[in-house]
Amino acid sequence: MALLLGVDTGGTYTDAVLLRDETEVIASAKALTTRADLAVGIGAAIRAVLAQSGVAPGDVSLASLSTTLATNALVEGQGERVGLVFVGFRPADLEQHGLRDALRGDPVALLGGGHNHAGGEAAPLDLAGLEAFLDAHAGTVSGYAVAAQFATRNPAHELAIARRIAERTGAPVTCSHHLSARLNGPKRAVTAVLNARLIGMIDRLIGRAQDVLGELGIDAPMMVVRGDGALMSAEQARARPIETILSGPAASIVGARWLTGAQDALVSDIGGTTTDVAVLRGGRPAIDPQGARAGGFRTMVEAVAMRTSGLGGDSQVHVQSEGLAGGVFLGPLRVVPVSLMARDAPEEVHAALDTQLRSTAPGEHDGRFVRALPGMARGDLAAREAGLLERIGAGVHPLGRILRSRMESGALGRLIDRGLVQVSGVTPSDASHVLGLLAAWDGEAAAKALTLMARRRTGSGDRLAASAPDLARMIVAQLTEQTAVTLLETAFAEEATVFGLPPDQLARHVLLHKGLGRHRGLLALDAALNVEVVGLGASAPTYYPAVGERLHCRMILPEHAGVANAIGAVVGRITMRRTGTVTAPAEGRFRVHLETGPEDFSAADDAMERLEAVLRADARQEALNAGAEGIQITVARDVRTVRAEAREVFVEATLTVEASGRPRDAIG
Repeated sequence: MALLLGVDTGGTYTDAVLLRDETEVIASAKALTTRADLAVGIGAAIRAVLAQSGVAPGDVSLASLSTTLATNALVEGQGERVGLVFVGFRPADLEQHGLRDALRGDPVALLGGGHNHAGGEAAPLDLAGLEAFLDAHAGTVSGYAVAAQFATRNPAHELAIARRIAERTGAPVTCSHHLSARLNGPKRAVTAVLNARLIGMIDRLIGRAQDVLGELGIDAPMMVVRGDGALMSAEQARARPIETILSGPAASIVGARWLTGAQDALVSDIGGTTTDVAVLRGGRPAIDPQGARAGGFRTMVEAVAMRTSGLGGDSQVHVQSEGLAGGVFLGPLRVVPVSLMARDAPEEVHAALDTQLRSTAPGEHDGRFVRALPGMARGDLAAREAGLLERIGAGVHPLGRILRSRMESGALGRLIDRGLVQVSGVTPSDASHVLGLLAAWDGEAAAKALTLMARRRTGSGDRLAASAPDLARMIVAQLTEQTAVTLLETAFAEEATVFGLPPDQLARHVLLHKGLGRHRGLLALDAALNVEVVGLGASAPTYYPAVGERLHCRMILPEHAGVANAIGAVVGRITMRRTGTVTAPAEGRFRVHLETGPEDFSAADDAMERLEAVLRADARQEALNAGAEGIQITVARDVRTVRAEAREVFVEATLTVEASGRPRDAIG
């Protein structure tokens, strides 16, 4: 019997599950995510699930982690200082694909060298320039990224630079051709820079997580979920942390498939911060052909095709005072629910809420609070931000007491972006407490905060809502509507039929919404989502039945929907892909582009056989290194030809080999 431990670190909660032989969930637990040190929340969740199950820690045979750390770091502009060695490119190429923005002022060496499209050397490698760059920045960077022109056709210069950097500095080096076999040097450079920037952060997280496992008595190998939903070893994740972006959403799709057996469906996962929607086709998640996007950067990392909106249980509720009716809108920013803040600081929160309720006129910042996060590195702060952080100090404070001018609102926003302070306000989670749908935190504080917000005036001069329960129902209805629109956007984006407008416009089109409302007049309009939806997340059972009714589709809410990410973290397969290319630089000559350099053949079939053999061996070895057993290998060939003078002429072939198996420690 194999006992499998899955852990997922989300924006609000860290989830842990224990599975028996991949067939049965025997326990699940949650702990609040500790952003200053994710390992603290991981340890709390694991302790809770072990206590609930009664399982001895030593009986756990495999642990697997999905984490938002890499995604959040890129979104928030975090990471360590790195150096880029950019070989064979022009200065103007730094402006391509957001490379300059990805560097954020970090040092760059533009060196001579690189290869041509056929794999021949375009210019000698400027090793003297490399030595000067290393001398100039010794000790000032944590790692290096190397991207050379046409390195996917011949990586000799990238490999030579990596060897020299390792000899000189001992710092980690990321070669762009190790992350992608596709052309587009500047985009590969972006991917390599982001990977190099994340290495230290992921290394520390994995090290701390392994320490926690050891402290608890769990002596089991640890896997990490990639952005495509497959598993990789902890050591592989340390070397290629960029592959873990969108790890959490990918795990949720794998978990949805395991929980429901769904083959074709939309999977919608609502968390505290975001709603992530993806497509299952034939039981497998659709992969984004353009590469994963995170923090505004389009990478060359394979990841699930995911549509993310800033809509979750902890989304900030905004009052729309324009127009006669008024209303509310949710997101995209996350705030700490008032009910949660009151649980942590009951005296301060209730005293402030009571004072605000005694006032005859509503205040701009009623029901909102602020606190500093201890243990976070301040770095270099501008005078205004430093002064505001000093004023906040320790403890929880009403926001109106801290902000003394509108100019300080911008400073507060910058402190929030840096992860130094948190703001609390009304959220859908608070609305659920008021309606009795949730009882996790302080429902009385939630009712007071919603009463304060309900007093706000609309454009007609009327109150926004008559009471806290009325406002709570308005907030939940808005969450239903915005969730439905997010699902419709995904459906239109994945539709084979072209409708002539962008998905975001189609999802909000008046005719569509009249059809969803079953309009009957001179026209009869009907519309529905023609695929079932799997609803995931702890709050999915609360909010998603109404979404299914709105879209007239079947809504599947599996029993363990709240911990689907953690389940997906441990039931996935180890999958390693290797891709290579055969080109035809001259008539009758077929060139295989390998890590060891180009090899020429006189027949296309011989060249493809050689490439397939190398890719098979590499993919199989990587899967074995990750701990896979029962490895299955599939090969896909994409051969491009043109017709010339009544015959087919070979242009290029791309081969992709996939080696897949289950972790050996997951097999009982």
